[in-house]
Amino acid sequence: MPGLPPGAPSGPLPGGTALRRTLRSETLLVLALSLGASAVSSLISFVGALTRPGGLKHQAANLNASHAPGRPWLDLSWQVFGIATALVPVFLVAHLLLREGTPGLRAIGLDRDRPASDLTRGAGVAAAIGGTGLLFYLGVRAAGFNLTVVPESLPDVWWKIPVLVASAVQNAVLEEVVVVGYLLRRLGQLGWTPAAALAASAALRGSYHLYQGVGGLIGNMVMGVVFVLLYRRWGRVGPLVAAHALIDVVAFVGYALLAGKVGWLPTA
Repeated sequence: MPGLPPGAPSGPLPGGTALRRTLRSETLLVLALSLGASAVSSLISFVGALTRPGGLKHQAANLNASHAPGRPWLDLSWQVFGIATALVPVFLVAHLLLREGTPGLRAIGLDRDRPASDLTRGAGVAAAIGGTGLLFYLGVRAAGFNLTVVPESLPDVWWKIPVLVASAVQNAVLEEVVVVGYLLRRLGQLGWTPAAALAASAALRGSYHLYQGVGGLIGNMVMGVVFVLLYRRWGRVGPLVAAHALIDVVAFVGYALLAGKVGWLPTA
């Protein structure tokens, strides 16, 4: 498959039905091993929450929980293992892009060429989306359409904050590489229109957040639309990874520092 320069849009590939079938199967497998599977899990979880007695806001969606309560070193081992294995699909995408004849993740703009620009743009996006997202979450939860999101429930040990930061970065890298950079590239090569590819990316992002409730679905779909438009404008996932990581770091660490100390922050 012909390579493209870093950040270049990817259009339909020349070739017969066999090549398109291969690309289609590859894309489905990558999703099945990563966020597509998360979307199915999220749907099952949401159905369970809907059919459980009591309203959604009286139930909790735990994001970073302990895996071995009372055993901090074992718990840390599980946390590191979970973060590392969650990044395997990213390495798979890098491998597939290399086989395509591109410079791996550099083809979708995840590299160290423009760290200052990526971070500056990411910080601006995070400031705009983070504040708006928090207000939206508080509103839909109060209306009964969302579970109470508990960003972390880790024990108060020395590795708590580093693990939360690492978890935030892992989320950002996985989601932006797979749902934006890789998926848009493959859908473009398969001949999808830009509008259809945008809708698919945004719908996928919203679907694997459905375990949080209707607010998680809608809010992340809107975020998905914004991120796709920014990716097409900048040609890089680097700023999106920075923005996503900053949003999650503030959410995870902020909750750890403020939960139970301020009245406006819902807790389980």
